[in-house]
Amino acid sequence: MDTRVIRIGDLNDEQKPFPASASPEPGRAIADNDGSLLDAYSQAVVRAAENVGPSVVKIEVTKKRAPQGGSRGPSGSGSGFIISPDGLVLSNSHVVHGAESIEVVLSDGRRPDVVLVGEDPESDLAVLRVYAPGLAPVKFADSSRLRVGQLAIAIGNPYGFESTVTAGVVSALGRSLRSQTGRLMEDIVQTDAALNPGNSGGPLVNSAGEVIGVNTAVILPAQGICFAIASNTARWVVAWLIKNGRIRRSYIGITGQNVPLLRKIVRYHHLTQETGVLVVGAEPMSPADRAGLVEGDILLALEGAPTPAVDALHKLLTGDRIGERAIVTFLRGAELRRHAIIPLEMPSQESMSLIK
Repeated sequence: MDTRVIRIGDLNDEQKPFPASASPEPGRAIADNDGSLLDAYSQAVVRAAENVGPSVVKIEVTKKRAPQGGSRGPSGSGSGFIISPDGLVLSNSHVVHGAESIEVVLSDGRRPDVVLVGEDPESDLAVLRVYAPGLAPVKFADSSRLRVGQLAIAIGNPYGFESTVTAGVVSALGRSLRSQTGRLMEDIVQTDAALNPGNSGGPLVNSAGEVIGVNTAVILPAQGICFAIASNTARWVVAWLIKNGRIRRSYIGITGQNVPLLRKIVRYHHLTQETGVLVVGAEPMSPADRAGLVEGDILLALEGAPTPAVDALHKLLTGDRIGERAIVTFLRGAELRRHAIIPLEMPSQESMSLIK
């Protein structure tokens, strides 16, 4: 058998496996591809920041003085963003709640007059109005179309550093988070776009510069676990805050806690749940008090809808139940009872104790 060793340098152009001009260099093709991807990523972040940056504002607040006196309350700052040409600004409730004075600093340095339109501590959202011409509102995206892994860009004022941009991805969808009132907020977007104190109330946007969420919280001391209120939730809350200044919800006036049910009681009454809401106390003259609920009762359902936990009861106490007769199902000892109850409109946070 005729065996020959052929060196690449011995081949003419027609015999070579590829043209000399196309000879690959180790790592070059991969590097070029990575460079293109990085360029595309950078351009997406730059475009989003340029589109949304002019809409982001800094919010400076002075809190109310303490009851014992003092020359001035504590100060703080957060972020917000313009959502309409006539000056509506969206932010977090915890940024402005209890503020004695609020100042909004626009991206161009202007400090226009500002009023608080309304806030909802239960969803941690607030709407302000500023009076200034030439405002640039954001566009909202449909948060139901979000996908885990897509680009997420946060813009805000962490620690007072204005117009700070951080980027990451949507880490998870459908998270739950407690507001400062104790009510469970749902449909929360988790992201690893870095957030710090001062980012609260700023926008989380996609690569098109559309708002997908309102930045609201981080988990400390963890890194890269940050949360935003979904844009669809924000739009719903904004509509009601503009209309009424707050979200109307109903209440029955109890303090409750989640408890397991005795297995023999579950079997005896053929219950479909294994937990309920223990009545720790009922406010005098509240709907619960008038319905005859007392300490030690365990709520199982409201108008046929199960209440295995306090959060489930919260979900049922919506604005459309205000003044509407309903049947509350509960255990008193081992006895299953049903009483009529008429939920009332929940007063402001300052004038009542919420369900814990």
